[in-house]
Amino acid sequence: MSSWYFDLELLGGYFGERRVYHHTAPITAIVGLAEALRRVEEEGMDARAARHRAASAYSIAQLGRLGFAPLVAAEHRLPMLNAMLLPDRIVREGEAAVRRRLLDRHGIEVGGGLGKLAGRIWRIGLMGENAREAIVDELVAALEAELR
Repeated sequence: MSSWYFDLELLGGYFGERRVYHHTAPITAIVGLAEALRRVEEEGMDARAARHRAASAYSIAQLGRLGFAPLVAAEHRLPMLNAMLLPDRIVREGEAAVRRRLLDRHGIEVGGGLGKLAGRIWRIGLMGENAREAIVDELVAALEAELR
């Protein structure tokens, strides 16, 4: 692949026996990738996939209590990204303002809708270490606090 970040031959040279060097690499990205792969290997792919599916289902159920609904039918969903239709209350209040408060007050970033879905959905990522019920609980608690 003709991309700096995904040139596996180049990356292999950095970690290989000869420690090939021809220009400064994005070290934090390489070390981050190595750590991410170590965690995937440690947990195991089947367990990791199951954890993502469970976190997604839990997220949909918990957000459903607040009036959110999944945009996509169950058979087409990605467990690591929930596209959720917004409750009327959040639309009326201004969804971008609610997302800004989640970020500023709680350190939680949620993606807004894009294109025709702007202002109508949120894209809630449950990737890697964020695919845990405790993370979903933090989001729900922050939303409850902001909607009081």
